[in-house]
Amino acid sequence: MNSIVQSIVEGLSGKISKELIVFIVSMIPILELRGSILAAGFLDGMKFLPTYIAAVLGNMLPIPFILLFIEKIFSAMKKTKHLNKIPVFLEKKALSKSEQIEKYGYLGLFLFVAIPLPGTGAWTGSLLAVLLGLNLKKSFLFVFLGVMTAGLIMSLLSFGILQNIF
Repeated sequence: MNSIVQSIVEGLSGKISKELIVFIVSMIPILELRGSILAAGFLDGMKFLPTYIAAVLGNMLPIPFILLFIEKIFSAMKKTKHLNKIPVFLEKKALSKSEQIEKYGYLGLFLFVAIPLPGTGAWTGSLLAVLLGLNLKKSFLFVFLGVMTAGLIMSLLSFGILQNIF
């Protein structure tokens, strides 16, 4: 992930603001919030609060679209010759991580998004919410709370605040 993030930062540096770079990286699947806070580390002078705000807002921007339209997008993709395997793969991969959400419901969704581990995050959490038939408004709220929590955890770790406390 480091090399991808570093390449994006190098490609965009000097062309757009640092905050916008963090915002853009946080919208990219797989990289999401964790990648955007990592990107801030490659950008000289990024401060805690602007990084946190840009990362959270950027990570949340695609979420309503995923919650509202992913079923229609996947349905259309499944009908095409060249794209039909992508949604099947993504659904299978997401559902393999659904145990926590199935067991604990919205609290599980929150924890799935909030704990910054590989394969978790707002994109996958939102997809799981749709696949499991959860209420979309409640899912948005719990994904948002999870993103805010993950952003806080990653920012505290990345900016060395926790290191200074301990």
